[in-house]
Amino acid sequence: MISFVNIEGFDEFAKYTESIDQKGPPVLFYFSGSKLPDGRSWCPDCVEAEPIIKAFLDELKKNVIFVYVDVGDREYWKDKACPFRTDSRTKLMVIPTIIKWKGVQRLEGSQCTKRELLQMLFEEDD
Repeated sequence: MISFVNIEGFDEFAKYTESIDQKGPPVLFYFSGSKLPDGRSWCPDCVEAEPIIKAFLDELKKNVIFVYVDVGDREYWKDKACPFRTDSRTKLMVIPTIIKWKGVQRLEGSQCTKRELLQMLFEEDD
């Protein structure tokens, strides 16, 4: 029921957003730091959130598209001009962040580790 998409970098993100079907299932974007050779993100908060989010998604019985977005390495992310920070669609201040596309709902930082907040974010609003 959950469709998973992996995206690397801002250009791929921007291109993907153009192809979102407005009549399709809800799309949620999960922004995280890029993975190191050991498979873990350089971002310690992302490392903490990921297993909780994965476990939650394993139990979710909804038709949603979950898009994992790699925001790049630490140096790129920390740059104030990073497009993930400056783009009006994302306006990221911290990672991890989960955004419900075309909505105002988002979870930032340690909020991503709280199951009850994940539950609220993934509930239908129609």
